Amino acid sequence: MKERNKKLAESLEVLHHLLAEGDVAIHLSRISKTHRERLVHAGFLTKVTKYWFLLTDPSIRQGDTTSWYISYWPFCAQYLSDKFGKNYCLSAEQSLLIHAGDRTVSNQLIIRSPKGTNKTIPLLYDTSMYILKSPLNPTVEKHIETGLQIMTKEAALVYSSPVVYKQNATEVRVVLASIQDTSALLKILLEGGHSAKAGRLAGALRNIGQSKMADEIVGTMTIAGYKIRETDPFLTATPKELNILERSPYANRIRLRWLEMRNPILDLFPNKPKTSNKLEDHIAAIKEIYVMDAYHSLSIEKYAVTKELIERVKSGQWVFDKNKDQRDAMAARGYWDASQLVLATITDILKGKNAGLAFGDDFGTWYRALFAPSVTAGIIKASDLAGFRNTQVYISNSMHTPMNSRAVRDAMPALIEMLTQEPDAIVRAILGHFFFVYIHPYVDGNGRMARFLMNTMLASGGYSWVIIPVEQRTRYMNALEEASVKGNLIPFTRFIAELVE
Repeated sequence: MKERNKKLAESLEVLHHLLAEGDVAIHLSRISKTHRERLVHAGFLTKVTKYWFLLTDPSIRQGDTTSWYISYWPFCAQYLSDKFGKNYCLSAEQSLLIHAGDRTVSNQLIIRSPKGTNKTIPLLYDTSMYILKSPLNPTVEKHIETGLQIMTKEAALVYSSPVVYKQNATEVRVVLASIQDTSALLKILLEGGHSAKAGRLAGALRNIGQSKMADEIVGTMTIAGYKIRETDPFLTATPKELNILERSPYANRIRLRWLEMRNPILDLFPNKPKTSNKLEDHIAAIKEIYVMDAYHSLSIEKYAVTKELIERVKSGQWVFDKNKDQRDAMAARGYWDASQLVLATITDILKGKNAGLAFGDDFGTWYRALFAPSVTAGIIKASDLAGFRNTQVYISNSMHTPMNSRAVRDAMPALIEMLTQEPDAIVRAILGHFFFVYIHPYVDGNGRMARFLMNTMLASGGYSWVIIPVEQRTRYMNALEEASVKGNLIPFTRFIAELVE
């Protein structure tokens, strides 16, 4: 055993010296067969595709997709850089999605390169790359977050197919709204003689309220000798909520996706509640089911709590022992403290305060209460309570990659804005929960916070508190994944509607 561990340590040392900073994968040619096989057997390397191996954690269970989804974008960047250098770029459509702030793991990544083979490169978990043999577009840039060569947003708009305006209307509108002048667009259009594309872009710009830019494109192309037929590629008019002065694609995506998703919620949800309108009755009903709610909400997050522990924490009978592992008990204590603040917010709302404003004013205190006991116990640092996260986070087994930490600061005010303006409590509840998890503003606690938010909004409409049973965790997570990755909120809405009924 000692000899085997010594050899494994030697192989790990070799691997450490071979990898550059930030590398997540290694080519077969860079490591000997002996070291490679030893590391694969021990679970430190996993084969992704021919000649390429991914660094993995041997403690991860087989079939767990988290490691791959976290490594997906850096792996693709490393693979393509090694194979093509800078002589490649993502397709126009994929480039456009990235400019719109969408970094969902792609089932198939389309790449253009003069050295392409027009073949599919299979990757892990039914993902792949297709390398298209194609001249390289000259307007290419390196994307900071993914490390990939992508088209500039102007080039992506010019070269994307008309279908993208129908299938990804929100993303196109968001990118169009971020264009500050037409110079870069016109340079590409004029150099390529793209009269049909010019007409489509002019129509798209006019649709989002940028008529001056549309006129500039049509006028300039006409003066240059091109006959322009302006067409609107969108199927619908742009909602007034799109802010053309907003430079953050993340904030505008929240606004537009909210509007896309709200009507199906109203169609699927049950009738208005028949609960008491008395404030005292509503609060009493929530208090009555607290232990069950805390047990299920904490168990969903995989805390090992019991109803007895939650009851003792609630009644003040539980005593802190610094010599024992108190992670689960501290989570229960934090849930109790935060729930009291949530009740105070609900009380304000039932007394007449706007539900969105109430949430915006109070949710930071909920979060701090949720984790303050863990700070006291030394489980987490006090600085973790400072506010929104400052690092990238990932969701276990999810193809959805939450936005970067800078984008969170744009997206959260947009979410609060939509909660404040939304007239229907059910829409506030469903979309509030979904978008909070989608944004993932904190390193931890996002699920509990989202369920607090959902129930606060349900209470604002007179609905009873909803407990999501830990036994239905898989269905719950799958429904959120379907909404995050495919934009299909129907399974999640049906799930919550059943619980309300």
